[in-house]
Amino acid sequence: MSELKPPVAAQKPVERIHHGDVFVDDYEWLRDKSDDEVLGYLRAENEYTEARTAHLEPLREAIFQEISDRTLQTDLSVPARRGGYWYYTRTVEGKQYAISCRVKVDGDEPPATDGEIPGEEILLDGNEVAGDSEFFSLGTVDVSPDGRLLAYSTDLTGDERFTMRIKNLDTGDLLPDELPELHYGSAWSADGSTIFYTKVDDAWRPHQIWRHTLGETEDVLVLEEPDERFWVGVDLTRNEQAIVISLGSKLTSEVWLLDANDPTGELVVVAPRREGVEYDVEHAGDQLLITHNADAANFSLATASLDAPGDWTTLIEGDESSRLLGVDAFADHVILYRRRDALTELAIMRREGSVFGAPEALTFDEPIYTVSPGRNDEWHDTRYRFSFTSLVTPSTTYDVDVVTGERRLLKQQPVLGGVDLSDYTQYREWATAPDGTQVPISIVARKDVPKDGNAPVELYGYGSYEASMDPWFSIARLSLLDRGVVFAIAHIRGGGEMGRHWYDNGKTLTKKNTFTDFIACAEHLVESGWTRPERIVAHGGSAGGLLMGAVANLAPQAFGGVIASVPFVDALTTILDPSLPLTVIEWEEWGNPLEDPEVYRYMKSYSPYENVSAQQYPRILAITSLNDTRVFFVEPAKWVAKLRATATGTVDVLLKTEMEAGHGGRSGRYDAWRELAFQSAWELDVLGLA
Repeated sequence: MSELKPPVAAQKPVERIHHGDVFVDDYEWLRDKSDDEVLGYLRAENEYTEARTAHLEPLREAIFQEISDRTLQTDLSVPARRGGYWYYTRTVEGKQYAISCRVKVDGDEPPATDGEIPGEEILLDGNEVAGDSEFFSLGTVDVSPDGRLLAYSTDLTGDERFTMRIKNLDTGDLLPDELPELHYGSAWSADGSTIFYTKVDDAWRPHQIWRHTLGETEDVLVLEEPDERFWVGVDLTRNEQAIVISLGSKLTSEVWLLDANDPTGELVVVAPRREGVEYDVEHAGDQLLITHNADAANFSLATASLDAPGDWTTLIEGDESSRLLGVDAFADHVILYRRRDALTELAIMRREGSVFGAPEALTFDEPIYTVSPGRNDEWHDTRYRFSFTSLVTPSTTYDVDVVTGERRLLKQQPVLGGVDLSDYTQYREWATAPDGTQVPISIVARKDVPKDGNAPVELYGYGSYEASMDPWFSIARLSLLDRGVVFAIAHIRGGGEMGRHWYDNGKTLTKKNTFTDFIACAEHLVESGWTRPERIVAHGGSAGGLLMGAVANLAPQAFGGVIASVPFVDALTTILDPSLPLTVIEWEEWGNPLEDPEVYRYMKSYSPYENVSAQQYPRILAITSLNDTRVFFVEPAKWVAKLRATATGTVDVLLKTEMEAGHGGRSGRYDAWRELAFQSAWELDVLGLA
């Protein structure tokens, strides 16, 4: 192994000059994936990574087999009712992708999920549609309100550009309609004659809503958003009364409604955009429900009439103790989705006409968990579907009777292979950040792992976009836990775990709180007696990959290893270039370094690529995808090249590039398991457990 030499990227200096600052970038040439030299370098890195990890192949295979053996591979989701059908997905052992199915309703109870379902109709077999493609992803799977047509869109490269087809479910035939270069999502008109979809601009920003009438060749542009900070999306309301077109930046929202029974009618704005005001709209039949932050940072709930949608009357005032995430409206009740104390919450509000009762929260016995809305398509339903999971409880689906409050367990994710879930336990601990802020940590381990200062630990973090890393169960994680690894989630600022202020204090000119919070969590795990620094592997992806690069620069001594998946490690270069995909909309998250010298200086002070220095780094594994349109492969490629050229001491840095994948990595479930096994084996090697 010692004779293996890593690839050396050529240094081709180019100057980047902003606000009087000159930065010399030696590796920007790696950006062009059509360049044979670039592709040759990526392949050489892959070969080096494979050679350096070849000794882990038996362990990788063992972990892959453990994941396979513990997963019920032929399985189906809990059927959800819409109209005259129960809809569900099915997986089949040996096949990579799910199969979308339905069966006609026969009684009030969903079909059992433990076997074949008589009368099953296959809507879409992902395995057949994928064919021999190395990658396959669906952008929409949308059945028309009358149940006769299926719109689905596919991406076969990983670049998140989809082609839509329409299937006649009565005959099984594809209609001649074919719509290329679409974004995610779609919405049918009430009569199924028309479908609405989104398209992207040159920066791959969804900026247009189009209307396609079946059988016609010329589609109609319904709405175009010129402001480059805003994305657009489209959906059909649960009661099928309105098409909802949502426009949003990171800080500002605007929603338009269209009568679903009049697809060529006029759009009506709910409330014209006001800078800094975010709102969502839920159609409640005779009125609208508006979740908004116009008068409260943690969001309030208001009502509005259909005739005057911009005139809001407060129903629930926002407060400091809970963050209102959204509402689901039905004929006779409303479900609030909130978070408080770093936990999610669902609460039932019964209604009689226009009168809403007080929220009644669902309660649970576990100390840390995640509860979230399930699939609820029926406007007149008296039961609400929700999901529950924790670090020790597999994903569990319940229905709750909104009248009586009685819950019914419908299904829990099976865990095979003789696993005894009572062998594991979970904890909530709190780290103290440098400014005194208390940062929650969620921890899971086997009960027999001693807290003796020597436990191997994986510390996971994200900390951006108000995205919360709520506790979740993972079959693949069991392979680490059973080898003695403690898994911990650092709920750092920049995420949304503790409310809107938690996000506000980890973005733009407070972004460094995200990094120092994570380091504080690592230090807490040492100080509280769990582990030693060299026995911690840090793990994050995408914006969490920026976190990984930043903490590796700031506190390399705090970690034994770092896994950075599709990492946003060349953040300043990207945010300085408005021609790149997604850059302009990101200025409200990171600041605009192109126009603001203070933002430029602040970002340059933490952006991982610029701050690689001559110091000893922990072992690093960077994983990326050639066709990723969110974080270009060039970012980790440049980062790894600079680490190799700059770091001192033993430099153990690996780059693995998926040559046929996008931001989410490989698409097939077996391929994804092998990727998880690869990461886990590398991690166990770092921790001395291989």
